[in-house]
Amino acid sequence: MRPVARIRSDFPEKFGIPRQSGVVPELEARIVFEPEFRVMDAVRGLEDFSHIWLIWEFSEAKRDSWSPTVRPPRLGGNVRMGVFATRSPFRPNPIGLSCVKLLSVEEDPDLGPVLRVAGADLMDGTPIYDIKPYIPYADCHPDAVGGFTTTTAMPEVEVVVSDELLQKVPTDKRDALLGVLKQDPRPRYQNDPERIYGLSFAGMEIKFRVDDKLLTVLEIQ
Repeated sequence: MRPVARIRSDFPEKFGIPRQSGVVPELEARIVFEPEFRVMDAVRGLEDFSHIWLIWEFSEAKRDSWSPTVRPPRLGGNVRMGVFATRSPFRPNPIGLSCVKLLSVEEDPDLGPVLRVAGADLMDGTPIYDIKPYIPYADCHPDAVGGFTTTTAMPEVEVVVSDELLQKVPTDKRDALLGVLKQDPRPRYQNDPERIYGLSFAGMEIKFRVDDKLLTVLEIQ
């Protein structure tokens, strides 16, 4: 297989990327097709759908070997579950699956069709192998059971950032950044209130500290 497109997002590295698609709807990204697939006919009719599936590669999580069990962050990183019962990036084949909201289908004079999407959980430059429309009658299952994900909460933190620091963030990126920080980007097993973390986002470096349920932004460069 070969990539048909790559995503252009605000995350130059893995740290801080939401753990699932859609949990930070304010995040916007662009899907840019590879030269071979820059044909408007290839996306004809896609604008009529509200959501799309992305099939992509965990390009920064490739390994020569695999483990039958992994430690999901949802369970604090200290409980092992079967790899096929999780969405861990460490898999026999490093394939990811995300459902994102399709904001628009645009035609760029140099890049051909470009898809603007919201809620993506992909690092900038991630190769995308296929794009399919989300079909409600087939893909939506209101009675679905979510296994261990329904019995473990996704705790959010309160974000404190001064107006002076917030002014350094472009207006159109503020809600997305606050949404990312609210999800608490730290690994679940880390709980050192004195540790200072650095998050790269949209060309900025955000320094923060977390004490219990309070995340304080210390610096934005």
